[in-house]
Amino acid sequence: MSSPYHPYDPHDRYDPHDPFSPFPRYPAPPAPPSPSASPSYATYPWQPPTPPEPTAPPRHRTPDHPPLGHHSDLRILRTAYRWQRRVATLTALGYFTLFLILSAVAPGFMTSTITDGLPTGLLLALLQLPVTWLAIWLYEHTAGRYVDPLADRIRKEAAVEAKREAGKREAGR
Repeated sequence: MSSPYHPYDPHDRYDPHDPFSPFPRYPAPPAPPSPSASPSYATYPWQPPTPPEPTAPPRHRTPDHPPLGHHSDLRILRTAYRWQRRVATLTALGYFTLFLILSAVAPGFMTSTITDGLPTGLLLALLQLPVTWLAIWLYEHTAGRYVDPLADRIRKEAAVEAKREAGKREAGR
């Protein structure tokens, strides 16, 4: 047990690293002053006054624009890219799914002929290739018009931000 006179008895069985120790936790004893620390007053009258402590460098002011990671452009870019994928995918897969459903549900329609010897099902199957090209064109069109300019702008802002941070680190040395 601990001594009644001193709460930090070295023979105490309390283990500060044991979270299940049955003994109460005492606060850590105060650290003794370091011998290298000089008192706040001059020890001898002929000593020069101690120089003042160097002040901390001023904190840089907050930027006028939010950091890139918190920018809403990234959310807009993700949304534009998501719509781009959905439009292109649903164009190709939607047409193919329509073709499969018509083949299963309406075999009479699919076997009917449009012209002499050309069934409707074969014509719809042959149209799958132009629809796929249409999906590719839609993907490229939305990329060039919406997604790529936004990504380029974010990339340029990231480069400017990286240069600004590098300049701050160089100035801080």
